Amino acid sequence: MSTSGLRQFDETLHLTNTWLKDIMTELGWSDRSAAYRALRTSLHSLRDHLSVDDGAHLAAQLPMMLKGVYYDGWKPAHCGGGDRSAEAFLKPIGEAFDADPRIEAKTVAQSVFKVMSDHITEGEINHVRHALPKPIREIFADA
Repeated sequence: MSTSGLRQFDETLHLTNTWLKDIMTELGWSDRSAAYRALRTSLHSLRDHLSVDDGAHLAAQLPMMLKGVYYDGWKPAHCGGGDRSAEAFLKPIGEAFDADPRIEAKTVAQSVFKVMSDHITEGEINHVRHALPKPIREIFADA
């Protein structure tokens, strides 16, 4: 049964919910809004640490709804530059969960990357991984 009356909207909502469910499973969480926060902040940190071209290639693989999340607040001039350390990559993710000291930014980032790896082509995931600077790439070595 169609919720929106448009197959494309129903499909992207279903895919987005699948990603959120998978993130909740990976992290052992039952809080859907926390899973969304994890996905959103991880996507934004990835986007901001990739070049504009590499980020656009990644976005092309995302479900339509997640493309909107990915590009929300995007400033192309800030992509790929600045501090390219693992700490800078993890900082916004950690800040999103400051209220809960049990949540580690690195674990969140790794879990989101694992879910991305399950839903995006292997070639694109490898491209993203290798486009990141070595300190950030090492975060995803096991993902």
